[in-house]
Amino acid sequence: MGRNIDYGNLMHDAMRGLIRKVLQDVADNGLPGAHHFFITFDTSHPDAELADWLSDRYPGEMTVVMQHWYDKLEVTDDGFSITLNFGDAPEPLYIPYDAIKTFVDPSVEFGLRFESQDATDGDDLLATRADQEKHEVVPAPIEHTDHSDAKKKPGKKDADVVSLDSFRKH
Repeated sequence: MGRNIDYGNLMHDAMRGLIRKVLQDVADNGLPGAHHFFITFDTSHPDAELADWLSDRYPGEMTVVMQHWYDKLEVTDDGFSITLNFGDAPEPLYIPYDAIKTFVDPSVEFGLRFESQDATDGDDLLATRADQEKHEVVPAPIEHTDHSDAKKKPGKKDADVVSLDSFRKH
């Protein structure tokens, strides 16, 4: 029996390395210009760390926004830790790279979506300007980190299907 090159996992590793490099640059230099990130991750991942009330509220996946307010961003080889504001409650999170389901920077029309490891077709989805219209990102409810929302109670809402075309500049 011959061996096969596992392109799916190699692509996942490369894209997670890209996310690590982007986050390290942000940790070192801050978010440039209008850049901001929507990061959807698996809250049930064994290495993910988040407050019990967040994992209870988002038992499968959660999308966080890294934009106006974040603190203590630390990037490692396996994941990153960050403190985000959830309705006037700063909460530390640790997100392993292999728990990330989507990573989107709408300011430059860039997005990545990772298929689960048990996907049968082995195809990985990489959404770039050339093929964004072919793929959709399904985020969990988004908790805004803007201080103007700090006095509001976060409301639970159903997930929306957001086409990456909505981030395209017209």
